[in-house]
Parts: sequence; structure tokens; C-alpha cells
Amino acid sequence: EEVFEMNNGCVCCTVRGDLIRVLSGLMKRKGGFDAIIVETTGLADPGPVAQTFFMDEDVAARTRLDSVTTLVDAKHVMQRLDDSHEAREQVAFADQILLNKTDLVDEVDLEVVEARLRGLNPLAPIRRTERARIALDQILGQNRFDLDHIADIRPEFVNPAHGEDGHVHDEHCDHDHHHHDHDHGPRGHAHQDDIRGISLSLERPIDGQAFTRWLDKLLAEQGPDILRAKGIIDVAGEDRRLVFQAVHMILEGDLQREWGPNERRWSRAVFIGRNLDEAALKAGFEACAA
Repeated sequence: EEVFEMNNGCVCCTVRGDLIRVLSGLMKRKGGFDAIIVETTGLADPGPVAQTFFMDEDVAARTRLDSVTTLVDAKHVMQRLDDSHEAREQVAFADQILLNKTDLVDEVDLEVVEARLRGLNPLAPIRRTERARIALDQILGQNRFDLDHIADIRPEFVNPAHGEDGHVHDEHCDHDHHHHDHDHGPRGHAHQDDIRGISLSLERPIDGQAFTRWLDKLLAEQGPDILRAKGIIDVAGEDRRLVFQAVHMILEGDLQREWGPNERRWSRAVFIGRNLDEAALKAGFEACAA
């Protein structure tokens, strides 16, 4: 095992030429690697790091990005989320979240922390740990950027049932949100984050060309603010499911397996980002109906 350090000590907020150089050097070695782990600092924007694996042709041809894991300090995370947009982005961008130091926080505060993390990222499972102890197979080999994984492993990822991991409260929940007291966090006040996840769904088939135009335009105009996006689309006149994902302005999509004969055909998508206009996203998405 070896550790390579970037020139300035970290992977910073641009697609790093030195990261590409290190990866290219590793791939020239004889033999293969089970995995290459890229560890960023607590101040790094994970988006450009992930984009490196898509934008550089040589790196993209010889490696695949498996997943993004964010380690969260349960004891101090609420304050960091308040004062650091990088901290909020690292949570929002994650494929999975390790909530560490859970032995230092009581159960009530842990639930408050987890609720805030889910508000920032409704897609990522949260795994509680102490001293960051977790089985390696729960970190590596997750295939979170694989379109097949999106379609088959977690088809109901948009908004799980109330009370389940990743549920996002909305007007369809069967309990009252209007008079709930939110002043119960570890720091004693409510938190309004600029990053959140927005889920969209449509029961009618979607015009494939209209949806492609809308999504391309959306990412071109708001890509810097859209950290992650994933979706499964029921395209009119198509027997297969269209699956897509985006990292900022980089979009990947493909027609995957056929819809099952007894499977519910519906379209759903999640956008995670900064200052997203939920009403505008909903209107644009629904306007793509065939």
C-alpha cells in the first residue's frame, strides 16, 4: 500500500491535474488494484473530484467511480453544517454517510442529526459508527454510479415510506407538520439549509425528447447548483426504463431493462442542490408528459 499526496496537500476545488497524473501513473503499473481510495480534506468540494473520473478520457476508460462516502462527526456536525457550505455539500453529495462518534451523543440528538442529514441528502443511507469501525465491504464495491444499480437495487429511492430510511416529509404525509416545534436540535434552534433534495414523480408516460431537452437546459443553466440528480423515467412508446444520473452538468443516461408485466410504470427523479426552485422543477418535469 502507498499513499500519494497532492502538491498542495489536498484535492482542492478544481478538477486536479495532479490527481489525473497520480491516477495515470498508478494505472501504468503492472498488475491491478482492488480499489483506489481518494481522501479529501474537510474543506474540499467533492463534485470536481468526482468529475475527474468522467472528464478525463484516459481515467474514464480505465477506472470507474464506485461511490462517495462522507464521514460525519455526530458530536460537532450541527455547528459545522451551520457555518460551512463545504460541509453541507459533502453531505449532499454523498452516496452513503458514516455517522461517527455516536457513542458521544445521546439517542435524541442522534435522531435530530440524522433528520438534518436526510434533509440535505434523502438518497444516502446513514450508517452509525464508533471510531469509524465498519466492514470494508460496506464501503467498497457499492457501484453507486452504475445505472444498473440505480434501476435494480433501489427502485423506490425517491421517497421511501414514512418512518423509513431516507423519507422526505411533504404535503402527502399523514401527520401535521404545520404546528410541529422544530426548536429541538442539539443547538436549540431550527436549521434552514440552502441545500436540500427535491423528489419529483409522474404517473403518466413522458415524452422522451421533451424530457431530454428540459433536462439538458436545466443542467446547462443550473448545473453548478445541482450537486447530484438521479431518476427512472417511463418513456412513452418505450418498453425499457430510461435511467439517468447527473453530477453538476455531467449527465449520463441509458435505456435499461424492460418494465415487468405487473410492475408499476411511473417516472421519478431526485435533484439535490443549492437554492432549488421546487415549483419550477415540478412544473418543468410535469410539462414533459406525453
